[in-house]
Amino acid sequence: MRSSRRWLAACALLVLAACSKDKDVDQPTKLTDINATLKAQKVWTASVADKGAKPLRLGLGLSIDGNRVYAAGRKGEVAAFDLESGRTLWRTKTKLALSGGPGSGAGLVVVGSTFGDLIALNPTTGAVVWKVRLNGEVLSAPAITERLVAIRTVDGKLHGLAPKDGQELWSTEQQVPRLSLRGTASPVLTGDLVLSGFDNGKVEAVNVSDGSVAWETTISPAHGKTELERMDDVDATVRVSGSDVYAIGFQGRISMLALDTGQTWWSHDASSFRALGLDDNAIYVSTSDGEVIALRRRTGTEIWRQKALLHRRLSAAVETDSAIVTADYQGYVHWLDKATGALAARASTGKVRISNSPVVAGKLVLVVNDVGKITAFRVTPIGGAKRAATPAEAGTAASPSEPSTTAPADAAAQGVATETAPTSSGSAAPTAPAPEEAAPAAPAAPAAPAPEAAPAPEAAPAAPTPEAAPASAPPDSESKPPLPGTEQPPPPTQQTPDPLPPKPQTQPQPPPT
Repeated sequence: MRSSRRWLAACALLVLAACSKDKDVDQPTKLTDINATLKAQKVWTASVADKGAKPLRLGLGLSIDGNRVYAAGRKGEVAAFDLESGRTLWRTKTKLALSGGPGSGAGLVVVGSTFGDLIALNPTTGAVVWKVRLNGEVLSAPAITERLVAIRTVDGKLHGLAPKDGQELWSTEQQVPRLSLRGTASPVLTGDLVLSGFDNGKVEAVNVSDGSVAWETTISPAHGKTELERMDDVDATVRVSGSDVYAIGFQGRISMLALDTGQTWWSHDASSFRALGLDDNAIYVSTSDGEVIALRRRTGTEIWRQKALLHRRLSAAVETDSAIVTADYQGYVHWLDKATGALAARASTGKVRISNSPVVAGKLVLVVNDVGKITAFRVTPIGGAKRAATPAEAGTAASPSEPSTTAPADAAAQGVATETAPTSSGSAAPTAPAPEEAAPAAPAAPAAPAPEAAPAPEAAPAAPTPEAAPASAPPDSESKPPLPGTEQPPPPTQQTPDPLPPKPQTQPQPPPT
């Protein structure tokens, strides 16, 4: 009996030691004071009935269509709210264990269940329009147009349904690895194609009309000896802009693809299962480790990297006009400056994790936590101060040789702006940190002519200024990089940035209690 007790005590010590070690490795970064440049004001709150439901990190996010916000709860309730006021417009009890959606558009609101049920509701009244049964669990929102309802299921299938009655028109399938993340990518409908990521690291494009495969591309090739190391799911919804497609995989890469062929233009090592943020100049990534990264759209080179939220289990990084928004496991919502990655604002929604992506509608930012509480924020500059210029507006990011106009006291909390050079394999390797912003060089005054009898000393040469780009040059975000292995032409000259505005007055925000 005594030896058994000693053996059990030894096992318990080993377990505690292992837990302690894991805790040290993955300890979430504690939040500290920030110099806020934005003010996040809570506008309204609402909720869907989820009392007693377990937070399972399901794909139950928010969907906005016109002036309505749609949400769904694990216990089967679907609700519609007024976007500006949060007033409840209708609630419908489906009596299903909902797990994915809602998706909205083309006169439908569609949600899916753990048991493969897909149900479409009238967006005005909440009445059931149709209901069908699929073979797999639904863990993401469908994509909806007047031509098609596209939905992913966990069995590796992409289904195309008729919007009128839910009849299945076609389906396509990719192999599911023995071990994969819990989640699926939401499909994207663009033109005549449906795009979606899969658990085997691939992005597939199929034709809307018949589901035939137009192309498929591997984003993240599996590597490693164990099944855990070889997980390479593409669970993040791809982003499409013009003829470009952006996708990211877990333990893999972020890539830019050609929409018509699926050809890879560039790749950058990254790991995420969250959706990407995208604007005219940059891509924004919330990594699986809790970093937020900004990359140039055209080349994939790194602009800045924010490490102040490490291991806080972040949601997707979503773009607004002037900031990037993400949320964490303690219910905090964070705003990051687009140009530098510095933390610009913070607000609390409670103590429950926010897993699903924030949703941006004009000046409003909406989030829903894992038990169905919805919070809407409106963000304004503090004191009416002007925001910092984005890299696209400034014309170029600051380079190491240019002077910096700001010197944050804590680089980890304020973000570090960096530029990276493409490697021979197509990935971008980090270089030395660059200043957050650069002031244009001032031209030297011309020397006054001197009398012949008394020659004046030579005037100092004028400080060089960057040449302005020709007016006909295409925007940086629309130019495609050369294919890997080919000689790259010199980068186009950039426009001289405007003089920097005065540094805004900021108000410190205390750390959370």
